Amino acid sequence: MKLPGNLRFTINEKLYLKDPESSVLGRKILKHGILLIDEIGFEAFTFKKLGDCIASNESSIYRYFENKHKFLLYLSSWYWSWVEYRMLFAIQNIDEPLQKLHKVVYEVTCEIKDDVNTEYIDEAVLNRIIISEYSKAFMSKEIDKENKDGFFIVYKNVISLLADIIAEVKPDYLYSKALASSVVVGALNQHFIKQHFKSITEFTEPNKDVPTFYIQTLDKILL
Repeated sequence: MKLPGNLRFTINEKLYLKDPESSVLGRKILKHGILLIDEIGFEAFTFKKLGDCIASNESSIYRYFENKHKFLLYLSSWYWSWVEYRMLFAIQNIDEPLQKLHKVVYEVTCEIKDDVNTEYIDEAVLNRIIISEYSKAFMSKEIDKENKDGFFIVYKNVISLLADIIAEVKPDYLYSKALASSVVVGALNQHFIKQHFKSITEFTEPNKDVPTFYIQTLDKILL
C-alpha cells in the first residue's frame, strides 16, 4: 500500500520544539535519525552522533527535539499514525465485519516494506526500530504524565480500532480491548523472536507468517 505523497500526519506538538517536517534539516534529522538508531541501537544513539551523520551541529537538533526520548516518541507516533492510516484505508469500502477484521489484523501484524512516496521516512527501517525499541518509550518514570499529555494516543487509537471491529464480529465477547492489545503487542514480539530467537518460532518456515497466525487465532476465538 502506497502512502499518498501529500499526506501528512498530525503529531502531538508537545513531542517537538519545531516541526521537523517543516524544513529540509528537520526531514534530514528524521531520515538519518531512523537509520542511525537502526544501526547502533537507541541506547548508543545520541544527538551528537546524529549531528555528525548529517554534518550539522548537535545544537541544531536540539532546536527540534528536547531530548532523544521525545525523538523516539515522535517516531513512534509517526509510525502508529501510518499504521492507523493503512488500517482505515484497507477497510474503507468493506462492510462485512469478519472481512474487515482480517484486513486490519493483516495491516497491524504484517512485515513492513518501505513506501517510496515518503522519501525521508523508511517505513521498513522504522518498523524494525518499533519492534526492537518501542518498549523503551514506555520505560519512563513520566509514563503516566506522558500518557495524560496524549503521547500514546495514536497507539491507543490503533488498538481501539481493532477492538471495535472485534466487537462487530462478536458483540458479546467480553475482552475486545484485551484481545486487540494482545494482537498488537504480540505481533511486535513475534517479529522480534523471528529475528533473534529462531529456535522458538515457526515463522522462519515456508508458508508460516505472523498475520496468518493472528487471523487464524482470532477466528478460533470469535467464531
